[in-house]
Amino acid sequence: MVPVESPPPAAAQAVFGSRLDLATRYAGLLAGAGIERGLIGPREVPRLWDRHLLNSAAISPVFPEGSRIVDVGTGAGLPGVVLAIARPDLRVDLVESLARRVSFLAEVVAILGLADQVRVAHGRAEDPRMVAEVGGAQWVTARAVAPLDRLVGWCFPLLSPGGTLVAIKGAAAAAEATTHQRAIDRLGGSTAVVKQFEVGGGEEPVTAVLVARERLSRSMKGRS
Repeated sequence: MVPVESPPPAAAQAVFGSRLDLATRYAGLLAGAGIERGLIGPREVPRLWDRHLLNSAAISPVFPEGSRIVDVGTGAGLPGVVLAIARPDLRVDLVESLARRVSFLAEVVAILGLADQVRVAHGRAEDPRMVAEVGGAQWVTARAVAPLDRLVGWCFPLLSPGGTLVAIKGAAAAAEATTHQRAIDRLGGSTAVVKQFEVGGGEEPVTAVLVARERLSRSMKGRS
């Protein structure tokens, strides 16, 4: 038996405002087709709002008005779709390599009427074709995709100089940032900054690592 989708908590109204209905419809798609296609596990349904939607939306204050964001390894659309719903001023490119996830994302964008705001890009972030398609962004996001050193290597080519990677991480974020700082330096990155973002509703804050692309690394010169 598939768990019943939870209704939006009180904190969701403050986060999504007049677009709470869109967020609720998205939660329904995750709880339905998302489970049927193996994009999320059935056990995640009761905590879709707290663990996934509000968690993803927590980083939205980082982005200036009218920003373009590339969400790498977006999976079922987290955090990219959520950010687009919470912030109608943002433009979001969803980068995903698996066809079944891309198909789901395309349906989500069509059903929620987000086509003017959200683009789905099928491929790997490190592919030169993907860099040509969605590169030059000021912001890249990623949620539970890969260790920080690999993630920076994949994401920096998508960023314009001075652009920033916002990687949502868990409780070990600070230790991971310290461990991988030398690799980040080699890739042309700034000192990693660990920040916490309030979720609301009494939930634990979201921890993210922010790394700016300060310069081209030797391996990136000539291809970005």
